[in-house]
Amino acid sequence: MKTKELFEVLNAHQDKSLLFEFMPNEFVKANYHITEVKHLKIDSVDCGSGIDAWNETIIQLWESPLEIGKRDFMSVYKALGILNKVGKMKPYDMEAEVKFEYSNKTFHTAQLFVNDFEIRDNNLIFKLAVEKTDCKAKTVCGVVDKVKEVFVSDELCCTPDGNCC
Repeated sequence: MKTKELFEVLNAHQDKSLLFEFMPNEFVKANYHITEVKHLKIDSVDCGSGIDAWNETIIQLWESPLEIGKRDFMSVYKALGILNKVGKMKPYDMEAEVKFEYSNKTFHTAQLFVNDFEIRDNNLIFKLAVEKTDCKAKTVCGVVDKVKEVFVSDELCCTPDGNCC
């Protein structure tokens, strides 16, 4: 999800509570805070000597140990106020991919992509997910995407004419 789309979704649902599903049926607890917004500029060189550059918006979520057991989630209106204040201090690249950085006692720190969102009851739920790493230079490096089918004989193994010995 691009930063622009995140703001569009937030603006359209300001009357909702804001929840984050970081794994199927696993939610960031209600005691979360938006603790940091990062505007990253990635300037990279891949294994095939290809160069690339892009921007990312990273929004960090943190569960406050002082508010364990809190039941009311942050409102979209409040989150939007925080993010708008940040934007006045450090303007967003609205075309940048947005990710949420999160961890808890059982989930390692990760920058999670926004795969989808849904409105359920009075909640706006962003569905977060980890993306696998990938080689960008497969053709240069000779990496094959699909496993080549291997012919396997129907002939039984360990027969005089078998294919095992």
